[in-house]
Amino acid sequence: MNVALEDGQALADRASEELEEASAQEIIQWAAETFGDRLCLTSSMADALMVDLVSGVKPGVDVIFLDTGYHFAETIGTRDAVAQVYPINLINVTPLRTVEEQDRDLGPRLHGRNPNICCYLRKVEPLQRALEPYDAWVSGLRRDEAVTRRNVGVVQWDPRKKMVKVSPIARWTQDDVDAYMEENGVIVNPLQYDGYPSIGCAPCTRPVAEGEDPRSGRWAGMGKTECGIHL
Repeated sequence: MNVALEDGQALADRASEELEEASAQEIIQWAAETFGDRLCLTSSMADALMVDLVSGVKPGVDVIFLDTGYHFAETIGTRDAVAQVYPINLINVTPLRTVEEQDRDLGPRLHGRNPNICCYLRKVEPLQRALEPYDAWVSGLRRDEAVTRRNVGVVQWDPRKKMVKVSPIARWTQDDVDAYMEENGVIVNPLQYDGYPSIGCAPCTRPVAEGEDPRSGRWAGMGKTECGIHL
């Protein structure tokens, strides 16, 4: 189906209300039945929780990974392991410029001078291109992750991307996540064991001390909390 602007908004609003108390698997099942092959999943490869959940309901699902050129080696290793273990179709998406070309055209260390532009060029724009064939995408957003995510709906209309966004674990807590991952033996990025609960590009991610906000290691000291994909 091709989701028209007005139809997509109405569909998302209705589903959000009807599925608010549904399980993650039920929400994914609704999305799979509604959108079929025009549904995809995005993953940062901090772990394979969402891959495990979605591929369990929809084997062969397209999984989009944004290969920014700045990832930790552990993240790339996690991506490769996930592609081997789970029944998915991994789609590796790259920016229009390589890191070297960006340094040449815009100067080195753009991520330190203007992280918003760097995130746009290496994440936001590539994802926009990657999502063009789809009507809906699944994310792993949770309401307890950050103040900016407190109002995430289990299903919502993304007016900028003009598509439906599905967040099956929006209501989950960190305890829910930990329990599911332990019970199901989910692949985890090894950086999580080294104090990186939220993992982005290497130059803009630092370890988090015990008791700190899990996302405080992202763009530390820059007054930035989101890359722009989810805003």
